[in-house]
Order: sequence, then C-alpha cells, then structure tokens
Amino acid sequence: MMKVLLITPPLLQLNTLYPATPVLAGYLSSKGVQVSQVDLSLELALKLFSRNGLKKVIEQCQAKPRRTPLVQRFLLRAEQYLSTITEAVAFLQGQAPHLAMRIAQRTFLPEGPRLEAMTSGSGLSAEDAWTFLTDGVDVTERASFLASLYLDDLADVIREGVDADFGFSRYAERLGVAMPTFGPLLKKLQVPPSLVGEMIDALTQEVLRKYKPDIVGLTLPFPGTVYGAFRIAQQVRHLLPKTRIVMGGGYVNTELRNLTDERVFQFVDDLCFDEGFSAWEQILQQQGHALPSAQAKAIPCQEMWCHKPVYKGIDFARYINVMETTNPMHRIWSYGKWLKLQAANGCYWHQCAFCDVGLDYIGRYRPPQVGDLVDQMARMVRETGQTGFHFTDEALAPAFLRQLSECLLRRKLKVTWWGNIRFEKAFTPELAKCMAEAGCIAVTGGLECANDRLLAVMNKGVTCKGAATVCKAFSTAGILVHVYLMYGFPTQTRKEILEALDYVRGLFENGYVQSAYWHRFALTIHSPIARDPKAFGVRIAQEVAGAPPAHGCKVLTREKLRTQSKGARCFALNEIPYTVAHAPDYDRLGQGLRAALYNYMLGLGFDVPVEKWFR
Repeated sequence: MMKVLLITPPLLQLNTLYPATPVLAGYLSSKGVQVSQVDLSLELALKLFSRNGLKKVIEQCQAKPRRTPLVQRFLLRAEQYLSTITEAVAFLQGQAPHLAMRIAQRTFLPEGPRLEAMTSGSGLSAEDAWTFLTDGVDVTERASFLASLYLDDLADVIREGVDADFGFSRYAERLGVAMPTFGPLLKKLQVPPSLVGEMIDALTQEVLRKYKPDIVGLTLPFPGTVYGAFRIAQQVRHLLPKTRIVMGGGYVNTELRNLTDERVFQFVDDLCFDEGFSAWEQILQQQGHALPSAQAKAIPCQEMWCHKPVYKGIDFARYINVMETTNPMHRIWSYGKWLKLQAANGCYWHQCAFCDVGLDYIGRYRPPQVGDLVDQMARMVRETGQTGFHFTDEALAPAFLRQLSECLLRRKLKVTWWGNIRFEKAFTPELAKCMAEAGCIAVTGGLECANDRLLAVMNKGVTCKGAATVCKAFSTAGILVHVYLMYGFPTQTRKEILEALDYVRGLFENGYVQSAYWHRFALTIHSPIARDPKAFGVRIAQEVAGAPPAHGCKVLTREKLRTQSKGARCFALNEIPYTVAHAPDYDRLGQGLRAALYNYMLGLGFDVPVEKWFR
C-alpha cells in the first residue's frame, strides 16, 4: 500500500493544528492510501522549550563573545528557567492546572522585560496590565498570561542569542516575504544550520525513520513556514532519495504561480495548486497507485465532506495555549485548541479590488450542504474530544450562518465557534442572537479604510454606518468583534485617515468592537487593481509588468517548468511594488494608527484628540 507522510513545517501557531493535513489525510485515506501526519511546528516548539532544549540555548548564549543585555540577564537566571520550563509548558498545555495559583502569585516563574515594561508605569497600558495581574481576574487566566510572557521572553532570548530568524509563530519569515529570487533561501539551506535548524533536521530524521514514506507532502501556508519546509525537504532528499516530495498550501498558491527557477526542484518534485485534491490524484496515479475512479478530476466543494478530516496521530493535549494579550478578542487566535474547519471554498462576494479574487480559493465559491457540515462537526467532536471550531472561510455568508445556527440548535450540538464575515446589513440583531445561541462567540471582518469613498472605490459592498450597525448587533448579542483595518490604499488622504481613526475610536468607545488591527495596503499581482492599475491611480514597476505568466496547471514539475519557463529566474511573486502620485507619508501615519489602536483595545485614550496620535 502507498504510504504518504503529511508534514506541517515550523513555525505556526502552537495552540492548535493547522487544517491542511487532516483534510488531505481524510481525502487520501478515501483513495486507499496509508496516511500519517505530523506537526513538526509543534514538535520543534516542544523540543526547544524543554529542559534539554534550554540547556543548548544556554550553551550557545555562553559561547557568544558579545551578549545583549537581554541575553546577559537570561544567563544570570538560567537555573531558574531550567527548573521551571517543564512546568510552565505543561501548565499552558492544560496538563498542570494546579500550578495556576503559584504562577499567579508571581513567585514561581522568573519575570523578564516584557512584564516589567507592562507594569513599570511608563506607558498607557500599565494600569490595565497591573489590574489584570492583581484584582478581579480569574486565577487561571492571570497565570496563563504570566506563563505566556515567560515564553515570549525566552523566544526573545533565542532570537538575540541563538538565531536571529526565530519567531514564536514563524521562522525565517524574511526568506519568504516578497522574495523574487530563490538565491537567499538556497544560500541559507547550504550553510551549516543554527541550533533551530539542527532541531528541524533531527525531528525530520526521526519521523522519516518511523514512517518510511513513499511520498512526503508539505503544506506551506505562510512565509514563516517556507524555510522550515525546504529544510525538511532537504533532509528527505538526503535520507530517502527515492521518496517523492510534494508541496502545496497558501504560499504555493499565491507566491509560486509564476515560478521559473528550476533550482527549486532540487528540493521538491511537485508543486500543487488550488484545492490540491485533483493534483494528488495525478501524483498517486503516476506513482502506480490504483484509484477508485478511472481518471483524476476536480473535486467539487460539496464533495469535500465525504473526504472527512482525519486526526489520527494528533494529540491535542500537547498543544500550547498562549495568551499574547489581555484583550479577550485579540487573544482568540493563540488561546484555545480550535478545530479549524473550512465551510465553503472561496468568497461569496469575491469583488473587492484589493483581494486575490482571480485565484481559485477566493474566486470559485462553492458552499456545502449545512446538514453535511453539522454531521462533520459532530463526528470531529466525537473523535477529538474538542468542541471549539474556527471557520477559516474567506467570508461566511449570512444566509448560510442562519441555516447553520438553526441546524446546530435543532440537533442540540453544543459547540463553540467563530469565523470571518462581511459587515453587511443581512446580519440583523435577530440573526446575531440566533448565532450566539448556537455557540458563536466571535466574528472577524474587514472594515478596511473605514471611509465610505474608499469602500466604494474598492467595491467592498458595505458602508461605515451599516458596518457600525452590524457590529452593534453582534456585541449586543454577546459576540466579540474584531475588525481588520487598512491604511495606505491608493488615493487615501491624510484627512481620510484621521477621519477613519475617529470612526474606529467611536466603535471601541461605544463597545461595538473589542479588537482590531491596522494593515498596510499591499498590492498583489492577482488582484483587480493589478489588472487595471490606472483605474486606481497606481503605477506598477515596469519589470513587474513584464513578469512571467502564471502556470495554468494543477501540478508543476521540473519537466513542465522546462517547457514553459523563459527569461530570468523568478521565485516568489505576489506583492508587487507600485507608486501613487501625491501620497502622504503612510509609514509615519501608520505609527500613529497603531499607537491609538493599542490603547483603544485596552479601553484607554478615547479622550485624546485623533490628531495627537500623529505628532
């Protein structure tokens, strides 16, 4: 029987499993394949944040001739960290709840610069942080926050004393973000690895010896997983040269569609695009695996649920909850062992000018049958013991959520869930209440530039007034609201940015939203703006305009690349440089926006005139 090993590479969030491997494992199992899956992102974190891992960190920090103040401080308290790291991780895994009181009393874990900065009285956040750490807060939450800061301090030490590319939920992200050539990534793969790289190699060797796969599948969802994935592939090539290596996921779908650099295929045999199912059918057939169907075919989204996610080999008790902030909505991404679930392929709106609407995972909307989805949720609860769901859809449609909520209530399935929506008028107070009764605790959605002129230009399909009404409906129903915000959109003026901030301030002050984040606008090659830049006042660099065309295939191999590629080598191409005439200093404005928002999320700064944040 064909043996496939699916790997999640480092580094991703540590509180739950990324959904790609369970869904693909379920699909491949239905095709008669023996499938195993491992989360090397979690395994790396557990290996690093352990007593043995910290001993190696200490040794490397001691070997450095020059040490930063943070590293020096860590070395002075090294024994305290060694004696507490096992307990701290166990507590954040939920395996040592008895430690809550000891940690909350602030006498058990060594405290570092992050906590000191919050409680020093030097910033507007000090009052809120101090209140959280002393009065009126659940002991377990307080202890979780302190233990999370403890791990954050250790991550800072690793970055300053061991590996400058290390991040708590990403690794060597700079090698994946806006990287037009493969050279920098290839160079890092060819030099002796850091301690973190050595650990990735060791973990890879361990799972290869255990599973001896015929095919290794790697998901690359974000730039912070790219180096880890290629490092794992490098080990597979070395140890099992006959094993086929397949890469797919969000990064491949968005960044590598214009790939022309053949050197990538030193590390991978196949790049899979779009939903991946039909691509894997082709690969299995080429490997001589007999499929139930005669030919590979695209899999409609309605059929996805017959390929049920499989969690065999995944122990949710080992995942680490991290409370990165005291804000109850903002921490939801990293705190909670959510079962990530995609209800529908694509976005039902798919018209926003800044979005990658030309790509399959956004532009082709295919919703499931609600009854099938609820059956799926019930099965996942039985098999995993987890009752929390994070819907990862681009946007959950109001009509669909009404049907889902009513079905959950009718079947009396007790689950907790949240996901992304559009702030449109169909989300009435009555629907919000129904969603809350069915287990919805939070929604996220894009308000972008929070300006009606710009919302119309980008064809967002919502207005500021309408969005505020929807946010109020959700908050009144007890559903937390997070808004994604954008600045630097083409033709946006300084005056419009100040007006947007004042609007957002009102949302927070009135309790309509609880969390938000400002993103700097990025122009991507798959967006409507990139197809017609002049219509938006944008000028694209000439070299990007002459970029190689996207590969029109589900699976890209070295042989296909040789027949298609011409001209200069191209690695990743998604975000593209551009210019806009008479644009204000968006970078400086962004600093003020972030400072104001940080305080609004803590319930502070509402009386500060918006202009003062930009001085």
